[in-house]
Amino acid sequence: MSKERARRRAVREAEAARDRLVRQRKLARRHRRRALVRRLNPQWRRGRTGRLGRRSRGERAAIVGLTLATLGLIWTLVDDLALRLALTVLLLLVLPAIVVIALDRRI
Repeated sequence: MSKERARRRAVREAEAARDRLVRQRKLARRHRRRALVRRLNPQWRRGRTGRLGRRSRGERAAIVGLTLATLGLIWTLVDDLALRLALTVLLLLVLPAIVVIALDRRI
């Protein structure tokens, strides 16, 4: 009886080893295929970098739009050219501080 059980156990272990080998081959094939696809597809940089990358597209559009609107108001409502230039330079110098104050997320 024990010889029969040992034989059955050996058969089960051989089948389990064969199944493990097949599973490992499938897994290795899947990894090779994924690596090939990763190499063939262009790599896009994920995440945002730089100062403008911290803002969403809508926030950047709002910053540019409001800046251009303010510049338009300055150049249409102010008559003196020196004052126009001074206000334009002042706006461009103060703009980063305004953006940080208005859109900073560290609350």
